[in-house]
Amino acid sequence: MRRDSYFRFCTLEYRPRKWGADPSGIAPVVVLVLMGREDDLLFLIHPELRTIVRKEDSVFVESLLRDFIKRAKVHPDALFKHLCSLGAGPLLTQTVGSSLSDHPSILELSSRFVELR
Repeated sequence: MRRDSYFRFCTLEYRPRKWGADPSGIAPVVVLVLMGREDDLLFLIHPELRTIVRKEDSVFVESLLRDFIKRAKVHPDALFKHLCSLGAGPLLTQTVGSSLSDHPSILELSSRFVELR
């Protein structure tokens, strides 16, 4: 299925534990979650995820991603709703939308991301 044919999406940004130490104040999008019409979830991750995520957060973030894959097989709709409202921890919801084609910058970003399996 083409990435722009999914009908809902959310982006997750990475914010390190010591967020105030980052002078740029820009949190990178590291995960794009796409929800299909059949409640199928597709997780796309930044190809440089391991470089972006700080060492002190890496085990936790990788554990979260593995958990997302497992939960998506059992309760994809509930997981998607949860991911659309993350407000604590190193992965936070940045953008929620219903059509990637309405968000060209995110659509372009998705072309560089890789599927998480």
